[in-house]
Amino acid sequence: MMNDKNSLWWQKAVVYQVYPQSFKDSNNDGIGDLNGIIEKLPYLKNLGVDVIWLNPIYVSPQVDNGYDIADYYQINSDYGTLDDFAQLIQQAHSLNLKIILDLVVNHTSDQHEWFKTSKQSRDNKYSDYYIWKNPSHDGSLPNDWGATFGGPAWTYVPERKQYYLHSFAPQQPELNWESPALRQDIYKMMRYWLDFGVDGFRMDVISLISKRQDFPNANGRFPYSKSYYAGASNGPRVHEFLQEMNHEVLSNFDTLTVGETPNTNADQAILYTDSNRHELNMVFNFDHMHIDYSERGKFDVTRFQLTDLKSVFTEWQNKLSDHGWNSLYWSNHDQPRAVTRFGSEKYRIESAKSLATVLHMLKGTPYIFQGEEIGMTNAKFDSLADYQDIETKNIINLYEKEELDEPFIKRVAYLRSRDNARTPMPWHNEKPYAGFSQHKPWIKMNPNYGTINVAQALMDKDSVFYHYQQLIALRHKYPVVVNGRYHLYDPNDNDIYAFSRESDDGIKLLVIASFSEKKLTYELPKAISNDNWRVLLNSDSNTFIIQNIISLMPYQSVILINR
Repeated sequence: MMNDKNSLWWQKAVVYQVYPQSFKDSNNDGIGDLNGIIEKLPYLKNLGVDVIWLNPIYVSPQVDNGYDIADYYQINSDYGTLDDFAQLIQQAHSLNLKIILDLVVNHTSDQHEWFKTSKQSRDNKYSDYYIWKNPSHDGSLPNDWGATFGGPAWTYVPERKQYYLHSFAPQQPELNWESPALRQDIYKMMRYWLDFGVDGFRMDVISLISKRQDFPNANGRFPYSKSYYAGASNGPRVHEFLQEMNHEVLSNFDTLTVGETPNTNADQAILYTDSNRHELNMVFNFDHMHIDYSERGKFDVTRFQLTDLKSVFTEWQNKLSDHGWNSLYWSNHDQPRAVTRFGSEKYRIESAKSLATVLHMLKGTPYIFQGEEIGMTNAKFDSLADYQDIETKNIINLYEKEELDEPFIKRVAYLRSRDNARTPMPWHNEKPYAGFSQHKPWIKMNPNYGTINVAQALMDKDSVFYHYQQLIALRHKYPVVVNGRYHLYDPNDNDIYAFSRESDDGIKLLVIASFSEKKLTYELPKAISNDNWRVLLNSDSNTFIIQNIISLMPYQSVILINR
């Protein structure tokens, strides 16, 4: 068991994710920018986080909100300049805040110079930087893979008389990691940003970079929109490529690296994160993001079961306990708001605190998505036309073609759209744009910004913000939060999540969190009922333990310590 003195800095850290175009607009053009982030650094320092992760800030046509990069070396002019970014790094570092960038190297924009050259012929410098395939013998598509955002995963280019692969939008052609020259250009770019001063990378869909070279048909083994998993997920050379990346780049810097790894289970995650393998620090677990999926996949109205959530978290906690490392998150730019999805809008403050308590007391590095710390909810837009996200638009079109009722489609979009995470940060309740900008934002504000905003949270000593602040402080103060062993109690209880963390020196934490809108009682497990517990953090100060029974208000959470 690793003790505190040799824990790595990223194991003790808390990461705050900033979606730049929705965080703070400093020049009043309706789009958030780097200077807006600089303005709010003291706010993030006050919260207590250690690392800021920025979604892509590079030059991009914005087909997929910046995940279609046209120039890896330049800043999107909507966000500012390289000098602005240098200033952000300098000011963040002066506050002991680290900055990590999104690394998007599974694909580029079709406007990248590499692709514009590659598609011209089969014998130019960049001809093999992308994945090109001849039509099948009958002239049809190379295989049956579909793309995440709809349609087939192949687009034909007459100049080459070939198809190129794109797992996402047609404007996001897939890079060919089989090309040594391509890999060296990527490593060169990574070194550039690390030398510039960034402290690491979040790596977009990094588990997809290695493809099976036979490009097998999926034959219905995956949903059509994810059928490329058949030959692209956790591919044959992915670990070889990441070990090469680590050797040539990452090992020469003190970085935080986290991989987005769709379709990766806990056993596979160990291969990415075991320190002896020299690949990544941690990966994002998707298993808990799928527990509320239905036969329709993501876009439905199904509600998760707490027992399923506990089972997923427990598997990942146990399997990565001694080999590897967990990343911990409820939401991000691709997911709905945690309060709406996993908590209760009726008990917004209480459930936001309970969700935070569970996540931040697990073993791993916690990630906070902007607005999570003030308990933001999903956005109830008036019209389906208000949605901007390419994925949501495609689903709306599909469901309309299927002649599903508009109220159902609206409900699905409200519950699952990625736009829920992308509404502008509400800094105060002043009209019309809540302090985000004086100009109409690129996407609609969440209509409830009058009651859910930063100014309101900072004025209320019992707000979600201060609960997050306390949780972060506990992680920084108590080594058991970083390194303690995890144990789940009552796995079949569908209302209460109870678990302990215990360190080798006998210090133990007990976390009890209600996921119910009803008042409940919980009897401490016999194995720990005789411990001399005291309250470390309680979301409702009126609750106390009587003869090993604790009464819980709706969505209450409590952390106990045995010393």
